[in-house]
Amino acid sequence: MDLRDFNTYGQGAIAQYDMPQNYELIGRKFEFAMDDGIDYTLNFVDKTTLKWNFENEKPQKATNYLCQKADDTTYLVSFELSGVEKRTNHTWVIDLENWLVTRVCAVIGDHPKFEYLIRPKYEFGAIKREDAEMKLYPRHGYTDDLVGNIVQWFYSSDMTTVHVYHCTDYYRITYPPEKAASRVFNETLAKLPSSDEPTAYIKIKEGMYLFSLTESNAEKIIGDTGAFPFRSNSMAFLQNYKRVYLVGRAFGTTMFDGVINPLHISFSAFGKILQPTEEYILKLLTDPNPYIV
Repeated sequence: MDLRDFNTYGQGAIAQYDMPQNYELIGRKFEFAMDDGIDYTLNFVDKTTLKWNFENEKPQKATNYLCQKADDTTYLVSFELSGVEKRTNHTWVIDLENWLVTRVCAVIGDHPKFEYLIRPKYEFGAIKREDAEMKLYPRHGYTDDLVGNIVQWFYSSDMTTVHVYHCTDYYRITYPPEKAASRVFNETLAKLPSSDEPTAYIKIKEGMYLFSLTESNAEKIIGDTGAFPFRSNSMAFLQNYKRVYLVGRAFGTTMFDGVINPLHISFSAFGKILQPTEEYILKLLTDPNPYIV
């Protein structure tokens, strides 16, 4: 038997190393005290369904969800809201070590000029507990801890990216040229002033970060040309640097051969922290960002 016969799933994409969905939260109900003043409830019903609602909003709404685990006590939960006019995703980092939460809210269609453009919003909070008093701090929060680091992420046997975390508001990406799947992506990046895209870096705990990016510059410049199949996707990476792997989700829109389809998937990757020795990586660290003055 040739084991390569099994190794066909998602080789050229980000799905091959995706970890199995996690079902440990089934049967649990969480109430989140959010810093925006609007509390939130999640009720995990079964392997595919959860119910959610904002404070004092009834009945709860049911929807399908994705759930992955970044360490023994930290979960990434993602779902689309049902019954809304504009596609909306809520992604939660549920931190049961510190009883804290972070929410990423991504909406498609709220920009008057770019119909697929996503502008994510972030909110922090705490998990209510019967055995502990609710405190206003500490919280997960924005950080510059990752700035100056370069990490290569392996999503499949053929799909590898290099993330350059060069400032607190943006990141850069390149694809190692030796990988076959890299050619089309590097050709697409060459059509842009640079690969810089807006990001948020959020510290969850020591050694764990939520890195969130939006493909907004690519959408504004080449989105309608068909040169790039992903239309302003929002990507959330829950990165565990003690083990150097991540779990994540992508939410947005794809366009292949002019056909538009919704996108909402989970993914995982294994990482390697790089030293900035190769010339093409050094250039990514030092080149100016053309999108800002």
